[in-house]
This record gives sequence, structure tokens and C-alpha cells, in this order.
Amino acid sequence: MRPWRQAMTDALYGEQGFYRSPDGPAAHFRTSAHTGRLFAAAVAELLERVDRALGYPPRLDLVDVGAGRGELLGAVARLAAAGLSCAPRLRLTGVEVAPRPGGLPAQIAWTQEIPPVTGLLIANEWLDVVPVDVVEQTGDGPRTVLVDRFGVESLGPPPAEADLAWLAQWWPLPQVGGRAEIGRSRDTAWAGALARVRRGLGVAVDYGHTKAERPPGGSLVGYRRGAAVLPVPDGTCDLTAHVAWDSCQAAEPGNLMTQRAALTDLGMSAARPPRALAWRDPPAYLAALRDVGEAAELTDPGGLGGFGWLLCGVAMTVPLGSERVT
Repeated sequence: MRPWRQAMTDALYGEQGFYRSPDGPAAHFRTSAHTGRLFAAAVAELLERVDRALGYPPRLDLVDVGAGRGELLGAVARLAAAGLSCAPRLRLTGVEVAPRPGGLPAQIAWTQEIPPVTGLLIANEWLDVVPVDVVEQTGDGPRTVLVDRFGVESLGPPPAEADLAWLAQWWPLPQVGGRAEIGRSRDTAWAGALARVRRGLGVAVDYGHTKAERPPGGSLVGYRRGAAVLPVPDGTCDLTAHVAWDSCQAAEPGNLMTQRAALTDLGMSAARPPRALAWRDPPAYLAALRDVGEAAELTDPGGLGGFGWLLCGVAMTVPLGSERVT
């Protein structure tokens, strides 16, 4: 039996861990980077806004933390080749524990450590897989939840003092049987990522919650082959828990908004094309309909559009709206 944080670390990032498997995360769950061209176009628009705000530096970085198999960076590379103004100065880097994928464009660097960044650092569904300890409230106070390789749980000792302090501030457990995921590790991970940004913008994109809406039973879940499953730390499924946004935001102040609001600000629209286009240019009409479907998926408030975007500027103002998540 081990605390969940240790079990998650081994199951996700160990030698035989989930994120080292050849098929990659896209075989198990769908996120914004897997939807197609439009999300990459929105990231490229944000990158160009960052470029302007920084005064067009000689080198402009786009660093994708938790890059999967390079889907987002590959799409941005194609857009750059098609004529992004920043293309000659653009440096693309994927940060991932898995080896460099085959077929990735040569201009994309691949590393396990976040490099120094002047430009845009984006972490899409990364913080939710930073391992966390799970606690359960008992009649004698919070206890650490232990788990074995098969997902069988038992209660262990009380959490450390620092974890108890985090719980008291960010996730109090008033009811016996209530569970929480301790977010200190996410706060530390996000602060560490932003410390690599010399000048630019850090963006964390994830499902999350704030103190007023914490799930009483916690949010830890597994994903395997597109379906939610019981969380079992054996390396065969993703293990994820929602991010405590307010705690992260207190550690590193920034603007918190929904993905729907962020992508709308960046010019994305799910409006249907005019019917006249179908008669004038049928292929263009079909392409526009495809984009409408993709935009609808990305901005659906009950799906990917419900992601939070935490935007933190380093030596620059955040070049995006300030709508808050409520």
C-alpha cells in the first residue's frame, strides 16, 4: 500500500508508465490538441499577440508542456510553414517523458525538461496529471488514502502539517467520508514551469474547480480507450484529478477564464457559413462546416469549452480578455 501520489507517479511516469506507452494519450482520451486545425490556429494567434507584446524578440519560443505525441506542435509547424509572420524566429519545443515520436517535423525540439522560454509556454491537460495525495475525512480528522496496484484502498496516517494547512485553506472537509486531492504539488509544478519563462506568457489549460464548487468525493478518475474507468495505478490507464484553480492562482497570480471565452477572444466562431456559399463554392462550404463542428466541440461549455485557462504574464501584460471563471 502506498499513498496515491507515489502510486500515480509510478503508474504514469515510471519505466512502464502510461505516458511512456507507444500509442500515446490520444488513444485513451480526446483533448483540444487532438481536435484539428482550429485549436492550433488559436494558439498561433495567441503566440503572435505575445510576440507583439514582447517587441518581436530575435527568438520566439512556443513550449508545449505535456506534449503528448507532438500533435499541437506539428499543427503549429504547418501553420508556420504556410506563412506565420513570426515563423523565421519561431522555436518549437515539446516537453514530454516519452521518447521523441517518429515523423515529427525536424524543427520541433523534444526534451524532458522545460527549457528557458521567451514567448509562450502552454500546458494543456498537464497539471491534472501532476500526482497528488488523496485524503479522506474520518471522525478523527483527515487520513491519507493508501492504494495497492489493483486499486484497493485503505486509510493510512494523517497528512503532513503542510498538507493539513493546505486543506484547511483550500479544501476543508466538513463531512466524514468526504475526500480531497491535495493540490500543493500542482501549485509547486506550475510555479516551477513559470520560473522557466524569462519573458512571455504561461497558460495552463485544464478542467478544474474553485473552493465554492469542490466535488465532495474528490475527482480522481481513470481513462482507458476513451472511457472513464475506476482509477487503478497499474500503468494501463490515465489517472487524472481536476485542478484547484484558486490555489494555483494564489501561488502564481494570473487571469482565469473559460476556454470558450479564451477561444472566442482569439477569433474562433461556431457560426454556420452562409447557405449561398454552398452554391457558389461547395468545397469551401464543406470545409467551413467542418470548422464549425470543430469550433463547437472546442467551445462547448459542457465539454472542452469548460476547461479553465490560467494565464500568467511574465514581464508582460496578458494579451487576452479578463473574464473570470464563475
